[in-house]
Amino acid sequence: MTQHSNSFTPDLDWTQIRETAKLLNLSAGQVEGMLTTADVSVNTLTESFTSMVEHMQTIYNHLQELEESPSREEALACCVETSGRIQDSIVAFQFYDRLQQCLHHVTANLKGLSSLVESPERLYNPFEWHQFQMEIRSRYTMESEKIMFDAILSGKSIEEALAIKEASEAEQNDDDDIELF
Repeated sequence: MTQHSNSFTPDLDWTQIRETAKLLNLSAGQVEGMLTTADVSVNTLTESFTSMVEHMQTIYNHLQELEESPSREEALACCVETSGRIQDSIVAFQFYDRLQQCLHHVTANLKGLSSLVESPERLYNPFEWHQFQMEIRSRYTMESEKIMFDAILSGKSIEEALAIKEASEAEQNDDDDIELF
């Protein structure tokens, strides 16, 4: 493997493009590492909540077999309320799934960009850039993401693109459309 110069020991082989690619790969690696670590925690929480729901159902079933009394009715109501809160928590974890999907897209994009800028044949070829951009766009599953992507490519600032995306999401929510991802 050829050893290239770096910013610590530059020589005539040093380029800002290679340094940019290294930093892009570093960012992708950091995101991937955090996703792996977070997966373990979220899986543990999901398993715990699933187990709690099962235990609450067992308690509820045992309480149903007891004679009617105010204490029994109160305990049954607590079981129902607790099960509902646990179910709400499980639904909230679906946000993590969406976040994970988004971060996987980001790491793929960073790696792809690194590969693009490292290759002189591709770096200065507008077709390669267009193809890479369309690759990125094709990974999006939500219309609001595509709208944000299009806004950025049309020259909007990040703030403007985020506002356009949020408006799109609000409009979709007003229409009661369910967006699957």
